[in-house]
Amino acid sequence: MTTTALLCAGAATSIAAPLPAPGTPGTPAAPAPAPAAQPVERLIVGYTSQAAEAKSDDAAAKDAEAKGRKAGESLDFDRRLGTGAALVDLGAELDKADSEDVMAAFRADPDVAYVVPDTRMYATAVTPNDSEYSRQWDLFEATAGMNVPGAWDKATGSGVKVAVIDTGYVAHSDLAANMIAGYDFISDSFMANDGGGRDSNAADPGDWVARGECGTDANGQPVPARDQNNSWHGTHVAGTIAATTHNGKGVAGIAYNATVQPVRVLGKCGGTTADIIDAITWSSGGSVQGVPANPNPADVINMSLGGGGACDAGTQNAINGAVSRGTTVVVAAGNSNANAANFNPASCSNVIAVAASDREGNRASYSNYGTVVDITAPGGETALSSANGIWSTLNTGTRSVGSETYTAYQGTSMAAPHIAGLAALMNQASPSMTPAQIESAIKTNARTLPGTCSGGCGAGLADAARTLGASGGTDPQPPTGSVFTNAANVSIPDTNTPVTSSLAVTGISGNAPADLKIAVDIKHTYRGDLRIELVAPNGASAQLKAASSSDSADNVITTYTVDASGVVANGTWKLRVTDVYSGDTGYIDSWGLTF
Repeated sequence: MTTTALLCAGAATSIAAPLPAPGTPGTPAAPAPAPAAQPVERLIVGYTSQAAEAKSDDAAAKDAEAKGRKAGESLDFDRRLGTGAALVDLGAELDKADSEDVMAAFRADPDVAYVVPDTRMYATAVTPNDSEYSRQWDLFEATAGMNVPGAWDKATGSGVKVAVIDTGYVAHSDLAANMIAGYDFISDSFMANDGGGRDSNAADPGDWVARGECGTDANGQPVPARDQNNSWHGTHVAGTIAATTHNGKGVAGIAYNATVQPVRVLGKCGGTTADIIDAITWSSGGSVQGVPANPNPADVINMSLGGGGACDAGTQNAINGAVSRGTTVVVAAGNSNANAANFNPASCSNVIAVAASDREGNRASYSNYGTVVDITAPGGETALSSANGIWSTLNTGTRSVGSETYTAYQGTSMAAPHIAGLAALMNQASPSMTPAQIESAIKTNARTLPGTCSGGCGAGLADAARTLGASGGTDPQPPTGSVFTNAANVSIPDTNTPVTSSLAVTGISGNAPADLKIAVDIKHTYRGDLRIELVAPNGASAQLKAASSSDSADNVITTYTVDASGVVANGTWKLRVTDVYSGDTGYIDSWGLTF
């Protein structure tokens, strides 16, 4: 039996730190005065249906000139709107009094049905008024925040379901509106700590343990080494994803209109691989013997948990099943300041593995790293101050349920729900995107870590606004055409020996296109070692990337384009990769073709 633990790296429990000075982003402000009247540049004039001006642009232009002379202004007909109304240019910005004089001239005409100013409007995603929002540097700070407010004009998670596979949920008023019924998958009654085994109640009774209550380690030392209080870990994770926002209290969730389904797998002394496998399957809409079907299969799964050892076949099989059902799986990289390749489920394929960064944008001192890491998100560091941690929903109870509160935690457990929340935003913005496409978009739109990262932090620091296209880009869209993907997980030998990953293409008529897209995700510690080729069904090959001794960066995560117009599309395509130098290793994580 493999045990798995939650992945927060300690916690700061005080919420008594002073609020930032006025003017800090997110600081609660006094009620705003009524907006000042805006200068008016144009008017929208609707004429009655029988009026000549409703049918003739010339007539509307002459009428505008006449009304202008009457009001002492120079008016011009601009264009006809889709409704048939006339847009009239005032020639200059007019203050409220002057524009009212012009509108009065139109209103006095019985042929005018209405006249209104052409006013300026703005995006409606305003700064949250939640009382603890000013502490959430991870959402809005320019240096190392995830630029979340810039994405809220595009999506807020509405209609998206996120399963949090964790310790369950303790009641909290800042989360209640977004919680839906989940399930308790803990099969061991001692670990469950709620008087029974599996049932439909995912409430978190607490996971406190006394020193040595979980046995001893390999050296005969007690586990844990000292008493540990309740963590309320799943509730903290859920708050980062979908705490109620704009309610004047607490914290803001990243996907604050999404729903969260608590799925309990962690209790006293952690959780087991078997329970987690069933939870992944059930959460994503799969069938688990003896458990009622999930009426709300998840679009996104968050697993802020992990244990030692590489990904096991059972967990990988469950993850593959979830992804095949369209569920994006997000996991924490781990908190051991070690290579995440040696941790489960961080090293599984078909997941988004998330490392943690601190407030300055460095890899957090505890965070795992390596080629299996896909992306980095804020995880905080509370060693110096709770102000540098990740604030979210919690409970004060140490040995039983207490009262609701808010607390700063640190850990890759806190980083992962940032990405789960971002995935939820993307699901709303573009529901047809596959998990692989969501992962690719997050990585493609990441920005360079402003601090340092030794060992590998994936594509960089996730950026919500860039990913959602809110900074001059476009909404996330799946590639047009037919998409074929392969979650390859093929090791690349460090021996100058080519390896291939095959992809069967069917149902495409005729030849491949002149702009065949090849999406490649290869994890490698020195990508300059790699030569990458695409092999067509007829045996013809095209080099996508040459080896280069000067390219020392990690990973190849990109999309290539080749002219394959002379090749029949249907058949077995291959990605061929050769590591031409010794000393660095990696694997083909996934790749795909878009016809």
